[in-house]
Amino acid sequence: MTFNLIDINTWERKPYFEHFLNHTRCTFSMTANIDITRLLAKTREMNIKFYPVFIYMVTKVVNCQVEFRTCLDEEGRLGFWDQMIPSYTIFHNENKTFSTIWTAYEVNFYSFYKNYQQDMKLYGNVKEISAKKQTPKNAIPISCIPWTSFTGFNLNIFNDGTFLLPIITGGKYFNQGDKLFLPISIQVHHAVCDGYHASQFFNELQRLADECKEWL
Repeated sequence: MTFNLIDINTWERKPYFEHFLNHTRCTFSMTANIDITRLLAKTREMNIKFYPVFIYMVTKVVNCQVEFRTCLDEEGRLGFWDQMIPSYTIFHNENKTFSTIWTAYEVNFYSFYKNYQQDMKLYGNVKEISAKKQTPKNAIPISCIPWTSFTGFNLNIFNDGTFLLPIITGGKYFNQGDKLFLPISIQVHHAVCDGYHASQFFNELQRLADECKEWL
């Protein structure tokens, strides 16, 4: 993984970054419903789990947009990662707790799915908040709340407000007419992302869902 430094003095986003980081520090979240009718039917036809499909799609879209890979490193320097990997939550039904696991990302879905299955085999029953240790710095937080079809979701992070990477949360899919929809929320830092970028995130997810036969 490579962290590419950004020269803020020549960066076209400099005034927005400085305003939303130093003067009006803020994050925002957006929630949209993605039509997964075709996608869910395809996963059932192929007998593959939907959650890793969701994780793969989110990670693929994040890796296609540099705004979602832009952050500060441990020394406070601004830059972006060449590639992000997913760090996702799993639920333990026995005690109603969750753990976080990270999985190496692969462009090919089935290579990623194999990595996911291996990690679940090794760490799926580890009941610790971090089931798989040594999470890489280029990890993107992904979670799911499959018990509720929410219309909005927001995380309140009480730190210094410099966490710039997006946080993605999926909900319970639901029927609307003859279609199935999945609510997905993305929370971003306004210093590196605007409404346009968040909208592109959802548009690309919908495109992947519509074109699932090309990569599943």
